[in-house]
Amino acid sequence: MMHRSSRARQRGISFLGLVFVGAVIAVVAAVGVQVAPTVLEYQTIVKAAKKSANEGSTVAEVRKVFDRQTEIDQISSIQGKDLQVTKEGDKVVVTFAYQREIHLAGPAYLTLKYAGSARGN
Repeated sequence: MMHRSSRARQRGISFLGLVFVGAVIAVVAAVGVQVAPTVLEYQTIVKAAKKSANEGSTVAEVRKVFDRQTEIDQISSIQGKDLQVTKEGDKVVVTFAYQREIHLAGPAYLTLKYAGSARGN
């Protein structure tokens, strides 16, 4: 009768596999922690663009309302002068685009490009 070796019956992850998985999770978490504030800022910018599209009727008014919101919400990635303001019919349309760079390590950067638009009521 032949005995199966105990090693053949073992299942699971090896120590090196566990270290590798842990390292991958740590890197993803570190990048996620740095990306999350830019996503929250983007959502705040969209909200400010909607407010400026609703409250402003001219390009100057829209930019002024947006700049006021950037001061209140502490938005640093974009200003009113960066907005493209157009009209579709009688609706004001505010369009914006910007990018953020996040330093990862050494010469490596992660570039995030954000764009959006808001239409007034």
